[in-house]
Amino acid sequence: MQKLLDPTLLFFGFGMFAGLVRSNLEIPAQASRMLCQMLLISLGLKGGFALAKSGFDQSVLTDLGCAILLATLIPLFGYFLLRKFLPPFDAVGVAASFGSVSAVAFIAATQRMEDAGLAFGGHMSAAMAIMESPAIILAVIAAGFLRNQSGEAAASGIKPGKILHESLTDGTQILLLGSMVIGYVSAEPGKAVLQPVFLDLFKCILALFLLDMGLMVARNLSKVSWGQAPVLAYAAISPFVHAAIALLFCRWFSITAGDGALLMTLAASSSFIAVPAVLRLTVPEANPSLYFGLSLTLNFPLNLLVGIPLWIELAQRYLKP
Repeated sequence: MQKLLDPTLLFFGFGMFAGLVRSNLEIPAQASRMLCQMLLISLGLKGGFALAKSGFDQSVLTDLGCAILLATLIPLFGYFLLRKFLPPFDAVGVAASFGSVSAVAFIAATQRMEDAGLAFGGHMSAAMAIMESPAIILAVIAAGFLRNQSGEAAASGIKPGKILHESLTDGTQILLLGSMVIGYVSAEPGKAVLQPVFLDLFKCILALFLLDMGLMVARNLSKVSWGQAPVLAYAAISPFVHAAIALLFCRWFSITAGDGALLMTLAASSSFIAVPAVLRLTVPEANPSLYFGLSLTLNFPLNLLVGIPLWIELAQRYLKP
């Protein structure tokens, strides 16, 4: 019960309540974007400062390799399963969203772990950035294959090179990795300068951002297709399956509890920002309300309220300290 009284979660719940009762409370779009950017900068700086202190070793490469493996397998499994219940392009959209990751869930998990005193590597910020792109790339490839089958490839007008460039240079990734490099290069002197705003106020910024997320979740509930039972079941069950796969990989590769908890969080999360934005351009045949609605209104609250505490507990129980 005490975990649910965390002020950041209470702000998320308050935002959902305000949205459900149709209050005119809102966070301006530009302010919300700025809060998200500040959180990403904070996360990147934390990772950079930690890496500057610990350095690179074999465990870093192992964690990053595991991240790439998860980010490749999860969308592939998701697509072949969803093909049984959805039209092909909708299966591509949902599999890509649930095969990618949520920066917001990752940020919330790092805060929860810091509160619990569970250490994790600074390189996990890079792991999050790495795990965002494979699902996008696979979605573009799958959509092209489906168009070739139907003879519509020439009409798409989409250049694979351009899409690859956009997926690898997305603003979220650039900001996160750039901040991480700055933290790594500036090390302790940089930390002393930037800590008052980007580190000490991190939880306050997160609370405001989750208030906005709660409002957004409540106001997008109508976008979920509640009549599609198999797809709803996938959205509800897949986070636990994906987290279990990540846990098995972490045990196999002897990944520590802190890093493992974050890999489980990333595997269980889904993208409701970067992937939907790219899919609207690259896979217009897919239904945005389906993959966006399932990701935002089901996966995100489920991970935030239930998943993250569970992933942390399982990692502490089954992975090495």
